[in-house]
Amino acid sequence: MDALKLISESSMKENVPAFNIGDTIKVHVRIKEGDKSRIQVFEGTVIAKKHGGISETFTVRRVAHGCGIERVFPLHSPVVDKVEIVRSGKVRRAKLYYLRDRVGKAAKVKEQIR
Repeated sequence: MDALKLISESSMKENVPAFNIGDTIKVHVRIKEGDKSRIQVFEGTVIAKKHGGISETFTVRRVAHGCGIERVFPLHSPVVDKVEIVRSGKVRRAKLYYLRDRVGKAAKVKEQIR
């Protein structure tokens, strides 16, 4: 079991940005098309985080053309190039799944002034 822990600790990222639930973030994702690689930006609100060492994930939701899109990103994956915080949100719960049922201005999260 210690060998597994050593392997997982060596592949974890050191400089992980501190973002919380409700924050609006830009996730720079590396996409491979054939033999070429490019960076695509996915911007949205963090609605969930799952902790657990190497398998830590976060879910980002955005609305594009009236359709809600959610993506789950592994935090320590080499596919995730970098994460930028656009604005920080003020929320009182750990999972924001209720935003799936909201439309328009009701789906907004208040901004926390830091």
